[in-house]
Amino acid sequence: MPDFDVLIIGAGLSGVGMACHLAKDSPSLKVGLIERRQAVGGTWDLFRYPGIRSDADMFTFGYAFRPWNSLKTLADGPSIRSYIEDTAREYGVMNKIQFGLRATKACWSSRDKLWTVHAVCEATGEARLLTSKFLISCTGYYSHDAGYQPEFPGLERFKGTFIHPQQWPESLSYKDKRVLIIGSGATAVTLVPAMADEAAHVTMLQRSPTYIMTVPSWDKLSEFLKRFLPESWVFSMARNRNLFLQRAIFKASKRWPEKVRSFLLSQVRKQVGPDVDMRHFTPKYMPWDERLCAVPDGDLFKVIREGKASIETDRIETFTETGIQLKSGQHLEADIIISATGLQLQMLGGTRIYLDEEEVTLRDRVTYKGVMGEGIPNMGWIFGYTNAPWTLKADISSKYLCRLLNYMTKHKLAMVVPEAPRNVKQATSIMDNMQAGYVQRADVILPRQGSEGPWRVLNDYKVDKAVLLHHPVEDGALRFEAAIPQI
Repeated sequence: MPDFDVLIIGAGLSGVGMACHLAKDSPSLKVGLIERRQAVGGTWDLFRYPGIRSDADMFTFGYAFRPWNSLKTLADGPSIRSYIEDTAREYGVMNKIQFGLRATKACWSSRDKLWTVHAVCEATGEARLLTSKFLISCTGYYSHDAGYQPEFPGLERFKGTFIHPQQWPESLSYKDKRVLIIGSGATAVTLVPAMADEAAHVTMLQRSPTYIMTVPSWDKLSEFLKRFLPESWVFSMARNRNLFLQRAIFKASKRWPEKVRSFLLSQVRKQVGPDVDMRHFTPKYMPWDERLCAVPDGDLFKVIREGKASIETDRIETFTETGIQLKSGQHLEADIIISATGLQLQMLGGTRIYLDEEEVTLRDRVTYKGVMGEGIPNMGWIFGYTNAPWTLKADISSKYLCRLLNYMTKHKLAMVVPEAPRNVKQATSIMDNMQAGYVQRADVILPRQGSEGPWRVLNDYKVDKAVLLHHPVEDGALRFEAAIPQI
């Protein structure tokens, strides 16, 4: 007998959410989770840099089945970590997790209709084997071992402290130090205001600007409505309102890019004041060709306006003993340099997949409804949105996999495998809607898009919700096999 009916790899936001959905919707199934860290939370347990917070509002970033119940719009990392852990405890997930185990490979046996997952104990190096009828990867899309680090010329000459936010040293003191942050994404715009009050000065060095949008840090409308309406109604209304606004901004950006661009830049201009050069905030691309960065109450603009922080837009010539020499000839002095240069993308947490001893190359496969892979039996993955809060897609993907598993249980089916028509696979990846550097670098590992549904990733919550939650499970694209009767 297998160890589990369903084995989940990863106990972060997605893995805990998947396990909770199984506890609610498929309680008869024996579920296990393995997590390489010693705590739940995934991203929110790994990243510990100053000011770490969500880059999406928590009413939509939180689970649909357990709403976020604070009026703080962008939550800090520790609060999100506690939210995930509290959710896991409430749904009985904590006692199903085996911590400290890293999955190295997963092998499917067509004869036995089982997955065998090879794992290693991170602390001791001991090998473990776990078997399961169905496998679900909830490992996100980047490597936890190291972030993306470009090769900077002359880096070895720098005499100060050089760090990547993904490996933030707990003992680092930046009080009265000159801090230089390389990058312009969500991490960089979070670090600048978080460090500005203690540091002597913080400089953000960017190769090119990013669109930055101010959002309220506190939901005053919901606070007002709570005086008259039940709390559950208020938070449901806040979630639906923010879903509508997010989708409206995205669609407007695609339909009227120049108008949205003008609006976003005008809002920045009002907040930074007349003394700041707007070229530092004027991207060359259009809104939502890459993700927008959200800052609560304009905290980034505030510290720049007050002179505690500044932005430079330039290229690096070389590192020096005391800072960075720019292509323009300017030299930036620094005691601490932070390389907020992004993530190193990785599929399935680095777990290698084998079908009857033949290794699977995911780049050669097309995705099915964004939750399974062409030709890969009894395996799902949770991959959230890149143009909206991750958890929106994670929630409905989890519910779909529960629907699929319940269908298989009801009809005594041992195997399901998506089978794509010939010529449906396209050259573009499942993240082709994003032009960010980390996405382009990962094209060699990401599954492919299909030319039509259900093989195409739509990144549209309304459409995805209908496809995953309401369309029939048996749609002609899935091949099922019945279980062999026991003698």
